[in-house]
Amino acid sequence: MSRKPKVVTWNGKDIPAELRDLPAGRYLVEPLDEDAPTLTSEEEAGIEAALESYRRGRIVDAQRAREIIDAALGR
Repeated sequence: MSRKPKVVTWNGKDIPAELRDLPAGRYLVEPLDEDAPTLTSEEEAGIEAALESYRRGRIVDAQRAREIIDAALGR
C-alpha cells in the first residue's frame, strides 16, 4: 500500500487532524525547510503526472529528458 506524505501544521500542543486520521504504524516526522519555495498547483500536478508516467513504465533517458526540458524552456 502506498501512503502519500502529509504536511502537518502543529501548534506544539494539540494533535493535528492529519495525524489522527493516519492508520496505526511507524512514521517519520521532520520539520519542513521554511525557506523552500512552495509549488504551484500546476507544478504539483506536473510532478504527479510525471510520477504516474514513471509508474506505468513510460520513461526516457537523461539525454532525452534534457532535450524535452530545453525545448519547454525555449533553449
